[in-house]
Amino acid sequence: MPRYIVCLLAFLVTVVLAPGAAATDVKVMISAGFFSVDKELGLAFEKSTGHTLVTTRGPSIGDSPEAIPARLARGEAADVVIMDGVGVDLLDQRDLTRPGSRIPLAESFIGMVVRAGQPKPDISTMDGLRNTLLAAKSIAYSDSSSGTYLSTIGFKKLGVADEIAGKTRKVPGPPSGELVASVVARGEAEVGFQQVPELLHVSGVDFVGTVPSDVQPPTLYVGALPKNSQQSDAAIALLRFLSSADAAAVITKAGLRPLPPR
Repeated sequence: MPRYIVCLLAFLVTVVLAPGAAATDVKVMISAGFFSVDKELGLAFEKSTGHTLVTTRGPSIGDSPEAIPARLARGEAADVVIMDGVGVDLLDQRDLTRPGSRIPLAESFIGMVVRAGQPKPDISTMDGLRNTLLAAKSIAYSDSSSGTYLSTIGFKKLGVADEIAGKTRKVPGPPSGELVASVVARGEAEVGFQQVPELLHVSGVDFVGTVPSDVQPPTLYVGALPKNSQQSDAAIALLRFLSSADAAAVITKAGLRPLPPR
């Protein structure tokens, strides 16, 4: 068993679990950017606690009926949400979360991929990214937070919004949609943008890098309890588990940046 899993199991046993807590189903709504972390660490959580994570995926924001805010607004049940902080802000505004339940989990960044084997353009500067966008024959971005930011703010900051409007494509995400990298891998877009965890480890693409800081919005993945969470103790235990220092190795492997211990 990997050392970090051993440490996490010990953390759960000695710190997180409430004495005598009964095993239960914990309904988790989660966006794609943190899904791989939750999938890997969730197994250790279930093994140590006896709880079962029942996971529903959806975008953090956007107009998809599968988006987490839309799911909660129409009454779908969840004990905990894990998503982009912008999405949690939206839930707070709609009075769909419990005050004070927010727990930051990791920092994320927007990156870019090209089809495997294609030249990797330099996007480390604003000029480099601008030239890449103007030269690209087709551009894909997500229908969630990263794509919403780029299409409404980022491309305008770069001064290319009008020039590239006819060659961009918004890609609906999981569960019924797909990752932007999959579209690029099939050759249906020359370049693709999404949060780094959603670009890495996808076959058929090469990761180019992250976009410059001037068009890189501060993005935190955050956990919170919906207002009508029925398993709040288990939900809080899960979030404490995912935000512990021992989770840092898995978070880093997923392409996210761990946060300093709270």
